[in-house]
Amino acid sequence: MLMPFKLIISFLVVFGDRSQTLLASIPNAVKGKHLRIIWPRWEGNPKGLSGPLKGGVIIDYLAVRLGFTYEMVRITENRLEPAPNQRGLFNYLWDGKCDFLVSSVATTWERNNIFDLTTPWEYACLAFLIPVHGETANLKSVVKPFQLPVWIGLIVTVICVIVVLTLIQRYLQYMEQQSGTVSATECSTHLPGNNSRLSNGRAGRQYVYVFGNLLSQGGPCTSNRLSFRFVAGVWALAAFIFVQAYTSILFTYVVAPVNQPLINSIYDVADSSDINLLVKKAGTADTMFTNNNWTGFYEKIRDRINSLEDSRCVLISDCIKLVTPGSRNVFIDGYAYQLDAIKEDFQKTGKCNLQLAGDTYSSLLVAMVLPKRSPYTDPINKGILELREGGFIDHWDLWFRPMPGQCIENFKRGGFKSPRSRKYPSLSFKNLSGAFLLFLVGTSLSVLAFLCEHIISMTGRLRLCRRN
Repeated sequence: MLMPFKLIISFLVVFGDRSQTLLASIPNAVKGKHLRIIWPRWEGNPKGLSGPLKGGVIIDYLAVRLGFTYEMVRITENRLEPAPNQRGLFNYLWDGKCDFLVSSVATTWERNNIFDLTTPWEYACLAFLIPVHGETANLKSVVKPFQLPVWIGLIVTVICVIVVLTLIQRYLQYMEQQSGTVSATECSTHLPGNNSRLSNGRAGRQYVYVFGNLLSQGGPCTSNRLSFRFVAGVWALAAFIFVQAYTSILFTYVVAPVNQPLINSIYDVADSSDINLLVKKAGTADTMFTNNNWTGFYEKIRDRINSLEDSRCVLISDCIKLVTPGSRNVFIDGYAYQLDAIKEDFQKTGKCNLQLAGDTYSSLLVAMVLPKRSPYTDPINKGILELREGGFIDHWDLWFRPMPGQCIENFKRGGFKSPRSRKYPSLSFKNLSGAFLLFLVGTSLSVLAFLCEHIISMTGRLRLCRRN
């Protein structure tokens, strides 16, 4: 234990002695005793074993507060329950080789019948470690505001309006030719001898009015007749509604993040057949999802776990190595352990290659373990209650787990918003890639139309030259 932490523990003990605590009325059966303690992250154990990072300082506090000495028991196992051909940490308690197991043990009814579980010292949850994907071009932003049926309806409406306006215009012209009368307005705009050609030209330019209103550019209304202007007015109103609805939603998709996370919750894992779910072998998540025959949601999660041959890892580090940028692998484990993985990866690479999914799963009560009917259970429980009452267990996370500020957006959850998230970044090229793609397609079609017209005109000139 480092000297600063020893001084702080001494201060906590002195402060606890001067305050009214629960220990004052409970016999301290552990005082003067020598305990054999297992803490998986003790420096004498192999590296990579799973255990609470702040377990060492909790042991030192309890030792000073309760007045006992201890020695660490060296272990090599990284599982709690034993397997058919493999020992677990619980074997040390059954065999009488350990008096106190300092680890993150999820409380269950079965475990409580076999061991003495301490009062929960931490409220944990399962989190999903996923790779940070690179930014992708936001090509679909220009079509996302409307669903496919809306786009189909809009295209059909445009065609119908053009056809109706054209038919009304031709019908009115036909009636005027039959009656031999021409409206005063149309006469003032036609040149003598060219009435039929100009009228046909106007009838062929209805699309200019329709698309002009749809693009908020307006367009000429080629007739003063009430029936024609009534249809044109209805279209102008409908186009206004379409344009306003489209532009108001378009902004949301343009500024949307271009590096969407692989998943947001466990339900995305269940619904995606290409996601590989990694778990610690015999860990909480592995036991929760695979040690049952439940159907539905749990069956889908089991399929995700079994979809990859190496989905069950003995060491957490083995699973983390498989969560790489560009992969479809997701690792589920305790929230605190996932924070350690993000921190360690940043220290190695200098980049934030890992992040947490937005939602966690299954809140858990985490306890420590003693043999059944141990005389040390009550005083240790009261010592843990003192630490929780003072808020020191949660506060020690800031000391033992200082997270890099560059990756703060990668592990936020729930409604937490960091100061950086309140800034409004400038739009990048990938945000507007859909608009540029639309411009490129339109320009290409224009060039293609120009070439076709040029070829057709050249063909016409060649035929004219041959006739002459």
